[in-house]
Amino acid sequence: MATFAKLAISVSTEGSVELPVSIRRRRGWIAGTQLIVEDTADGVLLKAATLFVRTSPKDVFGSLKVRGKPKTLKQMKVGTKARGS
Repeated sequence: MATFAKLAISVSTEGSVELPVSIRRRRGWIAGTQLIVEDTADGVLLKAATLFVRTSPKDVFGSLKVRGKPKTLKQMKVGTKARGS
């Protein structure tokens, strides 16, 4: 893991902190970025929140409505070749 210079910041009376621009730029954190705050044994960890909840195929399988008869495997292969996939 790379080591960067340590920077001191202050906590405001409202509990806010301002992250240095160098850190925000390096992380790609723009205004409005949602962060996860995790209290660890070593200190406080900030991580960008994921945009989507992690799911597995079994969580979403069958969630889309299908009209008509299901396609055969052969029909699906022909369709994906036609699209250049």
